[in-house]
Amino acid sequence: MAQCQYFSQTWLADKAYDADTRVIESIKAVQGNAVIPSKCHRLQPRDSDKELYKAQHLIENFFAKIKQYRAIATRYDKLVSHFLSAIHLVSSVVWPN
Repeated sequence: MAQCQYFSQTWLADKAYDADTRVIESIKAVQGNAVIPSKCHRLQPRDSDKELYKAQHLIENFFAKIKQYRAIATRYDKLVSHFLSAIHLVSSVVWPN
């Protein structure tokens, strides 16, 4: 049986996920990099990559745009392959904008 190996991953999240025991330690356990800004009331603020965090905004905007298409937002297609092809089609329309 093959073992699963975790590779270094970067996790982007907003300030709502600034919880050491539930989120940050779980990400570090799989050798991940947490790019989560600290909340303003945190006693010991954690450093985060601000330039990399800006990518989260672009990703959220992309998902907001593709959810404007009703078939994607409500997931009319029951088969995963059909739904994925609809995502690819809508993404090709949304991406250039």
